[in-house]
This record gives sequence, C-alpha cells and structure tokens, in this order.
Amino acid sequence: MGAERSGDASGVRLSDLLCGLTLVMDLGMARRPGESLFSCLVTTGFARALNLDPTTVADAYHASLIRHIGCTAFAHETALLPGDDVRVNEAGSRTDFSDVRDVFATFLPGITAGAAPMRRLRLTAATFLNGPVIDRDGHRANCEVAAQMADRLGLGAGVGGALTQMFEWWNGKGGPRGLAGDDIRLATRLTHVASTAALFHGIGGTAMALAVLERRSGTLLDPALVADFHRHGPDLLGEAADADPARAVLDAEPRPVRRLTPDGVDEAARAFGDMVDLKSPYLHGHSAGVAESAHRAGVRLGLPEASDGRLRTAGWTHDLGRVAVSSGVWDRPGALDEGEWEQVRLHAYYSERILRRCPPLAAVARLAGSHHERCDGTGYHRGLESGEIPMAVCVLAAADELTALRAARPHRAALDLDEAARVLRAHAREGALEAEAAEAVLGAAGHDGAGGGRRVWPAGLTDRQVQVLRLLCEGLTNRQIAGRLDVSPRTAEHHVQDVYAKIGVSSRAAAAMFAMRHAVLSPTP
Repeated sequence: MGAERSGDASGVRLSDLLCGLTLVMDLGMARRPGESLFSCLVTTGFARALNLDPTTVADAYHASLIRHIGCTAFAHETALLPGDDVRVNEAGSRTDFSDVRDVFATFLPGITAGAAPMRRLRLTAATFLNGPVIDRDGHRANCEVAAQMADRLGLGAGVGGALTQMFEWWNGKGGPRGLAGDDIRLATRLTHVASTAALFHGIGGTAMALAVLERRSGTLLDPALVADFHRHGPDLLGEAADADPARAVLDAEPRPVRRLTPDGVDEAARAFGDMVDLKSPYLHGHSAGVAESAHRAGVRLGLPEASDGRLRTAGWTHDLGRVAVSSGVWDRPGALDEGEWEQVRLHAYYSERILRRCPPLAAVARLAGSHHERCDGTGYHRGLESGEIPMAVCVLAAADELTALRAARPHRAALDLDEAARVLRAHAREGALEAEAAEAVLGAAGHDGAGGGRRVWPAGLTDRQVQVLRLLCEGLTNRQIAGRLDVSPRTAEHHVQDVYAKIGVSSRAAAAMFAMRHAVLSPTP
C-alpha cells in the first residue's frame, strides 16, 4: 500500500500529509479550517484519558482525523435532491436526527438560510420527501468511500472498520447497518462523543458541548462514554483550544508513527484527487487524466517538473479546491450567475492553500493552483500574463483543458480527439494557451492509442460489465442504463448487481472510486 509503521525517520510521515489535507474535509463540510485537527486532538486525548489499549487509541486518532473523508460520496445526489451539498453537510453535522425538533430547529434553517420563500418551501418539501434516501444511500456511500480511502492510505482494517460505522447510532435506529450498542466499534463510539463535543465547543464553548452530549446520550451516543467525557472533557477541550493544532496533532500521534514510501505519497495524492472528483459524475477520472496528460507532455518537452514528478502530482491535486463549491454549480447545464462564477474562480485558490498547508505536497502548491491562468491574462486566480507563467503551468493548463474537452460536461457532449484538438489550437492561436505546451499535450495524447490489444479488466469484469460500470458512474438509474443498452430494466438491474458483487461495493460513489482507482473509465489523454 506504500504505507508502513516505522520507528526511524525515513519516508514521509503520513500524519504530516493528512494534517494538511484535512482542509479538504473542512471545506467540504463548511467547517472552520482546523476543525478536523481539533476533533482529532480531543478524541485522542479522550482515548488516552480512559487508558485504552494502543491499537484502539491509534484507530481513534486516525478515524477522527479523517472522519469526513467520504464527504463527497453523495454530493451529486444531494445536489439533485435538497440542493447545496456543502450546506447540507454542514447543517447535517450539527443536527440530531433522532429528534424531529432539532431537524426543524437546526437542519432546515441551515439548508434554507438566505433562500427566497418559495425556494425554502421546495427545500423543506425535498428534505422530507428525500431524507430517507439520503440517510440510507448517502450514509452507505459515505462509509464505503471512507473505507476505500483508508485502504488507499494504508491505514489498516481497524481504521477502515471504524469509518464504516460513523453513521451508526447507539440505539440502533440510525446508520446503514443498523448496529447498536457495543456492536459499534469502540474507536467509532469514542469519535462520536469527542467529535460532537469538539464541534459544539467551537460553536458555544464547553457548556454547550456538554449539554449537547447529554441530550444525545443513549440515542446517538454511548451513555457511559458521555459520562466519562463529563469527567475528562472540559480539560481536554481547554488544552486543545490552547494548542497549535497541526503541531499538537503530530505530537499526539500514537507510536510507532506511520510513514509513506514515495509510491505511498503518490497514491495518497491520487486518492484525494479521486475523492474530490466524486463531486460530479462529469468529473470522474478528471484529475488522474490531467496528471498523466501533463506528465507525458512535460516529458516530451524535457521539463524538470516532469522528471521529478511534480507535474503528475500537481495534476492529481489541482482540483482539490472543488470540494468547497456545491455540486449543483459543477453540474449546472446553463449559465452560471456572477456569484457562482466567483465560487468557481476560488477553487484554484483553495487548491493552492490546501497544498501549501501540507508539507509533503507544498512544492506543487503554486503549480497546481495556477492551472486556470491564461497567457492573455484572462485566467484566475491571479490573472497572470504570458511572461509570468512558467512552461510547466502552461502544460498543466493545456492538459486540464484537453482532458475536460474529451469528457462530457453538463452543457455539452464529450469531444473526440480531433474536435478537442481544434478547440485547443484555436485557444492557442487566440493567445490564451501557450502554443508549444498545447502541441506537447496533443502529441502526448496521440501516443495514447499506440499499441493495443484487448484489455484485461480488474476484478474479473467483462467488457459488458465495464460498460455497465461506466454508465453507473455517470449517475444513471437502472432504467436509464437499460435504455442505453437496449435491454429490460430487470436485466440492467442484474448487470448492476453483478458489477457491485464483483468489485465488493453497494453504492454508486464507491463504484466510481473503484473505477477511477483502476482506470476503468473511458480513457482520457
């Protein structure tokens, strides 16, 4: 997996990478930067205050640090149902769904704030009509994606198992698996209690945190752990609030620390790119496609950023900032308004800030954050002009545009390579793209089809099942898949279930993560 336990100082420390990338999760949940770090500090301190065994402490440390790593899993579906997935994530994290009064007092105001009266009415109706779907399918997708991410990060079965239970309730009336009581892992129950306290401490201080725990004791939360937190929690919250979060989380990491090989760092960067690409079916595989396209073009041009791997890493991570923008914006088939365009322009800035806060990836921060700069000064987020833009940025920008052109978008179908090349060259002639960079990207794409032979698919998938998987990743229903394949809905359902069984998942988002990880989606340059 590229991750290993080590007592020496070799390799990149996994927690150093994760601490920086928690900003992806904080943005995806509309949280203050650093809230994931604060939650991890409180949870780990709580586990140690209870004198728990080292394995449970380590699992709680990592599970609490990345507990929201599946936050994009149901973003597309959420945007289709009640609306803004980022706002739904934020409001949902503060709501006690076992108490209908809190749904009215917290969740509904959270997702309807600022909306016109008719919009508020539609959102309220959509919430009650589709709430069970989000609870069932959304939580399952979130858990499955989180477990896949834990696996790709080399965190082990204990952390993955804890993450799969993050939506289970102590009383057994919530969560996709219906677990109750001690059937829920201790690391998960600890994280539930401590992270709830950490969240509400940030909203209203220690008194509010303890009051919320008391209200949720016995329904969502383990009552014995709530009682334990009343004894230890006030001091833990105060100490965490006074600490430098990133430094303190590194100091709190259980020993021996986990370290990443170079391949492990690459896999982590690609995994986070895939996770963010779950925001929309139109984006599946985009980051991996940009990474390969930019790398190959950079090699053709002899760029040092290609030879040392920076172009590929920048490609994997250039769109991390998308997580802060509602999937409804990315999926919009019509024109965006000015406010939505400002959100879009900010995503490149967010990507750069995320990477700058992550020491193992900081070297690619400016490169990745500049992928929408244009030589004529019309790009963002800095508005640089030709003489200010390095060739590696020009290559990344051209690779990003070509990869997007080769994929479908809400407002148009995918272009074939010839059509996409015409558009790319036109933009180079007009002065937006650097001509040599554009030709290098197109040249690299022309070599992708060389060679050939029948491909062997992962997990024993057949060509037909790969076709079904690709349609499933687009977000199509069984009936829509049936229409595309000219088969009956029952046959399409059988195909979908066969695919799920072979790849070991049960949600569209987890299937998309599998497809991106194994390059099963239609090839992009």
